[in-house]
Amino acid sequence: MSGLVLRTLRAEDETEAVRAHEELAADHFEFLSGWEPGLPWADLLASYAAERRGVDLPPGRVPASFLVAEVGGELVGRVSIRHDLNDWLLRYGGHIGYGVRPAHRRRGYATEILCQSLEVARAVGVEKALLTCDDDNLASAATIERCGGVLEDVVPVEGGKPKRRYWIG
Repeated sequence: MSGLVLRTLRAEDETEAVRAHEELAADHFEFLSGWEPGLPWADLLASYAAERRGVDLPPGRVPASFLVAEVGGELVGRVSIRHDLNDWLLRYGGHIGYGVRPAHRRRGYATEILCQSLEVARAVGVEKALLTCDDDNLASAATIERCGGVLEDVVPVEGGKPKRRYWIG
């Protein structure tokens, strides 16, 4: 359909991925989970590989696949697919967190990212996926619903916006 491919980050993605991270910072969204300026790129890639294998996880982290969404050689978004849920993820974060760069929104990429992410989640043993979004994020809610999400509830978040919790399975 869109030519969108989910894949792992590569060494040659550094410049564009950092640019995407800076773009999405304005939306209070972290494109590169765990990246800080000055962190060697190879170290970030190694941490994603270890997280995917569930090796040397920092406290509060679960095994997860961090993938970028590429269309025509350009990074248009990213997704983190958690293989398991801890208490916080069960309440607020869910199995899948995705984002699309501002210049690439409203083209169906979020829906395609989520659809492909559900396949990846199933491949790592997630039979029923939990997805969450801010209660006022109508675009994300519509994307989740397009992919089969069924709203379970809306939960309050101390010091933040309430979260909608959806299940797809």
